[in-house]
Parts: sequence; C-alpha cells; structure tokens
Amino acid sequence: MVAPVFGIGFVAMASQCQIRICATDRKAARKLAQPAIDEIRRIETSYSRYRADSVVSRINAAAGKHRVACDEETSALFGYADTLFKASDGLFDITSGVLRRAWDFRVARLPAPETLDVLCALIGWGQVQRDSLGVFLPKAGMEIDFGGFGKEYAADRAAAILADRGAQFGYVNLGGDMRFIGPRPDGRPWIIGIQDPRRKNGVIASIPVSCGSLTTSGDYERFFELDGRRYCHLLDPISGWPVRHWRSVSVVAPLAVASGSYSSIAMLKQSEGLNFLDGANMAYLAVDNRGNMFRRDLSSQ
Repeated sequence: MVAPVFGIGFVAMASQCQIRICATDRKAARKLAQPAIDEIRRIETSYSRYRADSVVSRINAAAGKHRVACDEETSALFGYADTLFKASDGLFDITSGVLRRAWDFRVARLPAPETLDVLCALIGWGQVQRDSLGVFLPKAGMEIDFGGFGKEYAADRAAAILADRGAQFGYVNLGGDMRFIGPRPDGRPWIIGIQDPRRKNGVIASIPVSCGSLTTSGDYERFFELDGRRYCHLLDPISGWPVRHWRSVSVVAPLAVASGSYSSIAMLKQSEGLNFLDGANMAYLAVDNRGNMFRRDLSSQ
C-alpha cells in the first residue's frame, strides 16, 4: 500500500507556501515538516530587508559609513551573488533594489528620468567591498537585497532538512519556487502546470518533475499597463527600466537557487536570454512578448 501524501500550508516570505510529503498521517507529516518550516522562517528573519534587525538591513544602514561583519552563511550568499553578477554580465545585481524607490507597480505612473539617473548611480555590485572582515557599501543610499534568490535558497535548505529527516517523496513550494525531494510515493513524477502569463488561471504546459527544482520568472507577477504597454517588476539595473522581451521563463535545474536566478537572468538578457540558458545547459520553457513558446527538454532526469 502506498503511503498518503499530505500538504502542510504556511505563509512565509510574503507568499503562500506548502510542503507536500509522504507520511503515515497528518500529524506525522506536520512533525516532519516543522524543522524545514523553521529553517525557512530563520532565513526570512536573517535576510529580510523589511526587518530592521536583519543582516541585510544592518548592512544597508551602514552604507557610506562603515563595514559590517558577516558570518559564513552570509559570505557564501555574497559569493553566489558575485558569481551571478559575472555570469550575467552585470545584469543580475543585488544592489539594484534601490530602483523600487522609483517604481510602484500598484500605480500606473512612470518615474522621471532624472529620478532613475540618481538611483542608477547607486547601483553597482562591483563597487561593494568584501573581505574577511565583512562588507562595505561605499555610497550612502546603496542597498543590497537577496530577494533575487532568497526564496529559492530557503527552498533548497528546507528540502535538504526534509531529506536528512528521511523524507523521500514530495516537494517544497515557496510561492511557486519549487524544490523536489523525490517523486510521488508510487514512483510517478509530479505534474506541475506552468501558468499562462496572460490568463490568471490558465496553464500553457504541464511538466513532469521528480527531482531538482522548477521556478518561473515572468512579467505577470507585479506590473501595470499604461498606453498599451506593460511595465513589469523585472528591472534592468543599467537603464532602470523594465524588461520587455519575455512574458515568462521557466527553468528546471538541480537546485532552486540555480533555476530561480537563471530564469531571472534570462528575462534580464531579453533577446539573448535563450542563448544564455543554452550556454548554461539549462532546460526551460519560455514565452516571448508575442506569445511564441520555446522549449528545451523540461523533463527532469
């Protein structure tokens, strides 16, 4: 007899989340899931820019003033951010969050060019100083933000904890960023629907996944439309303006931090996005701004 699968829902990182795992009953499933949920909340507490006591907020508050000491985990995250910055030719830049001061996607209004000029001058991961003593943002007003891969990192950590505790089947879903522990208890893959970027409840494809991760970046998460043009929350750190070439890019990879960051980079690279993913040997499904679909081996191994 195949053991049942239970979904444990919770809210974290401003998202509806769920852990689905195999267990004898719901109480056992919740007990198994709780350490993973605790780890997700720990990461949120440590790195949220909305908490004054987080590492990120302390670093940002010290911009232009002094260096802030970092622990091993934070230093590793900075190392990954540096890798992404170089791989993306500077498009994936964790100092670009300052652009949110100009863009409010709840209001259909364009920022003044001079406002963007001021903010773009504060963007530049290459200016950030890092060493064994910590990190220093050299300009007052600069910020760092791990939002570009924070949820994905938490999903990977949660999945690792579940696996260490004996889970073999199931997945972690943090607001659509998914990390799979293993297939269904009967060995079949999970069938995951990819959202139609132009129909809220529509599905454009169903992807079988048994392991690894599946994440999607798109122009439909936060946006406004003005004079027939869509302006989404994915912003080019060089120009300060939203990207336009892709409606969505979904990526399958072994780790959620990889699939999430690479789908974002593909969006940011616009017409060169698929060349970037092909060069990285990533599996993907992408929809361009005309609705054309491009797909490369999205079945997990």
